[in-house]
Amino acid sequence: MYRVSTSLDVADFLVDEAGRRALSAARAPGEQLFVLEEPDGLLVSLFVDEGALRRLATHDPRRCLDERNLPDFLLALEGVSHFVYLASRMQHERPVSAVELELQAEVDKFAVLLLVGWGQGGAHVGRLRDRLFHRIRYLPDLSADERSRYLLANEAANDYCRALEHRFVNRRAADELLVELRRFYQQGLAGKLDRVSSLRAA
Repeated sequence: MYRVSTSLDVADFLVDEAGRRALSAARAPGEQLFVLEEPDGLLVSLFVDEGALRRLATHDPRRCLDERNLPDFLLALEGVSHFVYLASRMQHERPVSAVELELQAEVDKFAVLLLVGWGQGGAHVGRLRDRLFHRIRYLPDLSADERSRYLLANEAANDYCRALEHRFVNRRAADELLVELRRFYQQGLAGKLDRVSSLRAA
């Protein structure tokens, strides 16, 4: 979708529950990206709930994406989004923040579900945005900083995806949509938020 190549296979970085415990995680959500900075680089691990991965193997979203597999698909998609975005930024020695990872992951979920839905003959875009950005719950064990980060990412992504809907999706202008998404992907956090603000004002 973004024409990004990291030369890394995310499966090589997956850890199971025992691996997560060994990383001394303070929290235990269904998806976590672990990043440890060392003098010669980063140590990166990704945890995705093993039950979710098993259910996705049984109900393959490439054949049919529906309520049986959508929550698990979103969980895995968020983890892969975080991993690829971090890897692509590190490859080009560009900084990345936690809120930037969350904002991009929210946009990625909208874009991937939209394109998969188009391919499978579904995906009513209004319902899709409602599902992703309004019918959500935040885990009760989030810190104030984490909650603030998720709220900012959710609000900015919702505004951006609403603009995509009006500018491209309603016309099914897939090529123009992809150009916009790729441009947004290459921006840092300030550039992303500036783009959202400009689209809000348009």
